[in-house]
Amino acid sequence: MHIKKSALALLLALALGAPAVGLAASVGTTLQSAHTDVANTASLQRGARNFMNYCSGCHSARYVRYSRLAADLGLTEAQVIENLMFSGERIHDTIQTSFRPEDAARWFGTAPPDLTLIARSRGTDYIYTFLKSFYLDPKRPTGVNNLALPGTSMPHVLWGLQGYQAALYDGESDPAHETVHKKFKGFELAQPGSLTPEEYDRFVRDTVNFLDYIGEPMQLKRRDLGFQVLGFLLVFFLLAFLLKKEYWKDVK
Repeated sequence: MHIKKSALALLLALALGAPAVGLAASVGTTLQSAHTDVANTASLQRGARNFMNYCSGCHSARYVRYSRLAADLGLTEAQVIENLMFSGERIHDTIQTSFRPEDAARWFGTAPPDLTLIARSRGTDYIYTFLKSFYLDPKRPTGVNNLALPGTSMPHVLWGLQGYQAALYDGESDPAHETVHKKFKGFELAQPGSLTPEEYDRFVRDTVNFLDYIGEPMQLKRRDLGFQVLGFLLVFFLLAFLLKKEYWKDVK
């Protein structure tokens, strides 16, 4: 189990977070596919570990109860209490941060958003791309920027795992308008982290998979129920069709 990151250190970076306006750049980014699978229980278990250790220090998931995680992720309540409960006191508590959001807003001007519905509002591909798109930027207060969300106030909390990467651009200047038009070319690893790129990809995918799950814990049951309803309608249609033929067989 990785050590949970300090909420205070992350909030200090959030306090510095207004996007800076500099060169007029056209960077853009193409979303990468997260390939989430909420039926993969092992992935959800790893994602829950990742979320609680690296995200829950600042971000809540206040619509999800620890007891629901135990039931859906194949864990015992004792396992959840020992490994996933850092701020809750009871197994039926919801996932809250270790500080009060109103205090964060008063101290730093903003509070980190709740992440329960982030996968439904922004999409899993966006979150996956965002967590892989931090790059070194000495002009930013946190020392990093993000290609998917330029000017983000969020620090790169996973730098110890991914390391730091530099963004490479192809660009040309326009002296007449004092602007620089840049086209993103790719990332280059400037400082390696504790995980290989492949391991980091799996780490992020598991985390995004967990966020996909908490956005709608009932989605697997909903899909199963949908197939059952379609199956019932198909059988009913066949029976109704055969009954209609029987009733009308003597009508010319």
